[in-house]
Amino acid sequence: MKVAIFGGSFDPPHIGHEEIIKQALQNLDIDVLFVVPTYLNPFKTNFFAPPTLRYKWVKKLLLPYPKTKIIDYEMKHNAPIPTIQTVNYLKKKYHLDKIYLIIGADNLKKLPDWHAYKELTTKVEFVVATRDEIKIPKNLQKLKVNATISSTKLRNEMDITTLPESLATEIINYYKQKEKNES
Repeated sequence: MKVAIFGGSFDPPHIGHEEIIKQALQNLDIDVLFVVPTYLNPFKTNFFAPPTLRYKWVKKLLLPYPKTKIIDYEMKHNAPIPTIQTVNYLKKKYHLDKIYLIIGADNLKKLPDWHAYKELTTKVEFVVATRDEIKIPKNLQKLKVNATISSTKLRNEMDITTLPESLATEIINYYKQKEKNES
């Protein structure tokens, strides 16, 4: 079985994430796209929306895309999980022949710092989603994503036009309520 893995915090999920899902399904020769919300990104110290809520949002986002499967492996650990651990888990559980690992171009600089990076390079083929006009090396496959948004920017500016239509109201209400509770 040939798969792509797309992991992330999805805090919150936005149109850039949805565009990556669409591009992966259209452009990669895969049987399924595994979408893996993290409990906590290993390079971050906190999250804004709780993991269970982010999981629920991503699950709802994936409803129109039948060749996708949400994976709760990282979330269930209640701790940061290195990508190599997720790859090894999925490879064993699903007997995978080919694994594409989708990352955003903003991750390229830190990629060598990922846990067991050299081992990871032997098990996956990296696919890089374009972002912020960051140059992608020619030896890497890329997904052209035309969304200039990040979850951080979105949390600061809450622009409904940058949220998936199916989730927009729910996400905005959550972050407004969270902000109100913290004031």
